Amino acid sequence: MLTGLGLWGTTLPDAADAALSPPPLSESAATTEFNCSFGMEKGEAQQSCHVPIPPGCVVAHFPGTTKPWTNISKGGNTICRFDDKKTDWKTRITGACGACKTGHCSVQFIVKFDCSQRK
Repeated sequence: MLTGLGLWGTTLPDAADAALSPPPLSESAATTEFNCSFGMEKGEAQQSCHVPIPPGCVVAHFPGTTKPWTNISKGGNTICRFDDKKTDWKTRITGACGACKTGHCSVQFIVKFDCSQRK
């Protein structure tokens, strides 16, 4: 009977839910993200790509840290990372993967940027 009224599984928000809500916009810096991605076939030795840096923006830091706010999303058996030798986080950001060991591999290197100081 409750499913006919659309009440089945409905809950009201409580204080715990309110605590998990995102902060008001005035308390958080807006970010934008850019990425680069590629695919590889089995046996392909290695590959890399460059994440573009938007003009007037800087790499955002993961909240509460001084670490760049990044993510690497991949499929298949390969090892991927941001290349320390080809990345300075100000003028160039390079993601690189080693050999693809499965039929296909794909990767996306994602970097969040703070453009709040853009003029």
